[in-house]
Amino acid sequence: MISDMLIAGSALLATPQVLGLTVLGVVIGLLIGALPGLGPLMGVVLLLPVALYVEPLAGLGLLIAVFVGGSCGGAVSAILLRIPGTPIAAATLFDGYPMAQKGRAADALGIAVSASALGGLFGGILLICFAPLLAAFATRFGPPELTMLGVLGLLSIAVVSREDTLKGVLAGALGMLVATIGTDQLSTGYRFTFNSFAMLNGFHIVAIVVGLFAVSEMVFQVAGNRLTASTRPEAVRTGFGSLVLTLRHRFNLLRSAAIGTFFGALPGAGGDVSAFTSYAIAKATAHPDEGYGEGAEGGIVATEAANNATCGGALIPTLSLGIPGDATTAVLMSALLILGFFPGPALFQDQPEIVGGIFLVYVLANLVLLVLGILLVPLFVHLLRIPKASLVPTILILCAVGTFALQSSVFDLWVMFGFGLLGVLLRAAAYPLAPVVIGTILGPIVENNLRRSLLISREGYWIFLDRPIAATLVAVCAIVVAVAFFVWIRALYKKRDVSISDSNSRKDS
Repeated sequence: MISDMLIAGSALLATPQVLGLTVLGVVIGLLIGALPGLGPLMGVVLLLPVALYVEPLAGLGLLIAVFVGGSCGGAVSAILLRIPGTPIAAATLFDGYPMAQKGRAADALGIAVSASALGGLFGGILLICFAPLLAAFATRFGPPELTMLGVLGLLSIAVVSREDTLKGVLAGALGMLVATIGTDQLSTGYRFTFNSFAMLNGFHIVAIVVGLFAVSEMVFQVAGNRLTASTRPEAVRTGFGSLVLTLRHRFNLLRSAAIGTFFGALPGAGGDVSAFTSYAIAKATAHPDEGYGEGAEGGIVATEAANNATCGGALIPTLSLGIPGDATTAVLMSALLILGFFPGPALFQDQPEIVGGIFLVYVLANLVLLVLGILLVPLFVHLLRIPKASLVPTILILCAVGTFALQSSVFDLWVMFGFGLLGVLLRAAAYPLAPVVIGTILGPIVENNLRRSLLISREGYWIFLDRPIAATLVAVCAIVVAVAFFVWIRALYKKRDVSISDSNSRKDS
């Protein structure tokens, strides 16, 4: 089955458009990832409208390549400036920046790129091996199982985020509320349209994503009063000898890639969690002479292999079950839905060539990353000298043009700016944005399958306990809720203890 999918996908891959856009996506991802404050999610969001106007696999290849390249690009500014270009590169500066201070910036950048590409390839192998198996198991899912699977995805995305648990749940609920706007798919009734013809189809997912992430991020960049700031990092050149340095730590590389893939497959965990975890394990098992925290090669290998392997891991539940692994794969999933492909078992059965093409595009993107990531290091360094005052208006223009081009609709622009304002308010109140997107995508899946389940059930809600797989998923959801409640209670007690200690210290003073 896997070989058939890969053979069918290779026919779609071997076209100039797919190959060209995949290479271009890696370059764009590296450039966007290198710029502090942007990252792979921003790159995928900005290029989402573009991907909808080319061949399906070419568009998906562009977005996946941006995801892969952007996950690596943040290491550039982390190593040279001690400013992580992306949150997932935060752990890289522990050893990357000290190595650069010792005059080994070229080696540090080369190791980061090599470890990212090799870790990504490892994650791709696991993606190819396990995604079809998981999808084959999911063919036994009916409406009750799909309902509970969607609920599990909503709970996991909202709970695993490191922000306040309650805020994560509320953000996910807000996304589900947004998804109810428009025409009901089962009854064809109108909901929350306020007699507006433009709202009959609800809000376009691209306008929502661009507004929440891109527009709100640009507003925060302006509010930070750092638009005129520019940096002048020294020119750096690296070579393929860094690949040899990386392979010296092959056990660390494989272990970190496995950790990254595991955390990527857990909805909501993300590359930053896997990077810090793999770094902690590598440091704990390393010899004291390696000098972790002082410029150790193994530290860069651990973090970069883990955060790029997360990309492959995050695609496993996204493709096989329709549960996005993180915010970026949620945007990728929305691209699949807009293009007419529905992630899950049906995708593997009805369009195996697309699945095989996605697998091959992901592997190709990591191979391109290994080559171009090393060759284009001087370009990334030069890019870091561009002031944000030139980037912010350019990005906003791209957001507006791309969103308007979707349906030639001014209403979509108002939706984009409206959700941009909502994103600013949520971020100011420390609410996570990713659960909003996940709720918007999974909300209709949960609602429609819940209603179908109740229509075919003769015992009401007992249908979710009468079926073994559905009952198992109900138990898993209950465990997730219990864990989330425990974490929330513990956080409340911790805040109370901190406030009591602060009040006692003030009294003593």
